[in-house]
Amino acid sequence: MRGYSQRAVDIQPTGVRKMFDMAGDDVISFGLGEPDFQPPAVAIEAFSDAMRAGHNKYTTTAGLPALRAKIAESWHHLDDSVDESNVCMTMSGTNALLNVFNTLVDPGKNVLLPEPYFPLYGPDVRLVGGEARFYPCLFENEFVPTVESLEALVDENTVAILYNFPSNPTGATINIEQRDELLAFAQRHDLWLITDEVYDRIVFEGEHVSFVGTDPDRVILINSFSKTYAMTGWRIGYIMCANQEAINQFIKIQYYITACSNDAMQYAVLTAFDEASDYPDIMAQEFKARCDLIVTRLNAMPGVQCHKPKGAFYVFPKVEVPGMNSEEIAIELLKGGVLCSPGTAFGASGEGHLRFAYTISREDISRGMDKTETVLRALRGE
Repeated sequence: MRGYSQRAVDIQPTGVRKMFDMAGDDVISFGLGEPDFQPPAVAIEAFSDAMRAGHNKYTTTAGLPALRAKIAESWHHLDDSVDESNVCMTMSGTNALLNVFNTLVDPGKNVLLPEPYFPLYGPDVRLVGGEARFYPCLFENEFVPTVESLEALVDENTVAILYNFPSNPTGATINIEQRDELLAFAQRHDLWLITDEVYDRIVFEGEHVSFVGTDPDRVILINSFSKTYAMTGWRIGYIMCANQEAINQFIKIQYYITACSNDAMQYAVLTAFDEASDYPDIMAQEFKARCDLIVTRLNAMPGVQCHKPKGAFYVFPKVEVPGMNSEEIAIELLKGGVLCSPGTAFGASGEGHLRFAYTISREDISRGMDKTETVLRALRGE
């Protein structure tokens, strides 16, 4: 009898997508987590040149050796033991996540995931037959989890914990002391530690605090060039792990997911590394200016409290309108010409929040904040 798998039926469109489907063409959009930059010009040229040079075929599953070596080298300040053999190229960070969960999670096992969360985490774990258990990352703690909240969720069937700093959707980062506490938790319970660091180059204060190099045997890095080099449409990322047995398993599974990454594109990314290494810093400077602007505007509005993020390009303010939930507020803002995402699109603990992606010009941010303030004042009867 014809039908659909239960896993397909159970997975629902994200709340972010719901808002996009409702939006018209004339809104100011804070909804899309995508840089409003183009990839470096030298990378675009290199992509074209590589295709003309015949790089249009299958590659090895793990990817272009020179690019993998360059990626490993870029992390040598934290772990100089990694080389090209410790890197597997993937078709985006999204692909990397599904690969890792396929490799680590059996049916009946569970993974600890942050909430508010990147919307693919939970469904990916469920797609491989595992259980997603969400630990709270609350406004009161600047969206950093407490070890106590983690201890309440772990059991004998927990196989991994995923951390995401800088965070989507909150922009949260961690300091070294917080990182070491979170690492110690994973070590104490002998868990794989999956660290999603796709915003590692978009940090506004100090250096990015990474889990790379802290425990080479258990740390699995997920990364991507989508955010840091504005290559969202290129779909290219990677897994890096100093544990050779683990990376070999990831490479094996990668073959059965996408076979390999795009041939010419890998040459283009290698060129970006070599000739546009400062490009992420240039973008980060602009995002910091936008962050300062939007946080100042939001905190001046009635019923709004907003932490100032130290990374990524999102704010996740608390927004209070008596008698209304976050989705209802987001819909009213949409009617007023502003597209943002309700906090519940990122999990139940996102209730009372909205997510604004400041991936638009400062002029548009200002116009969008004018509209946001007008709508919120009207909703509050002011």
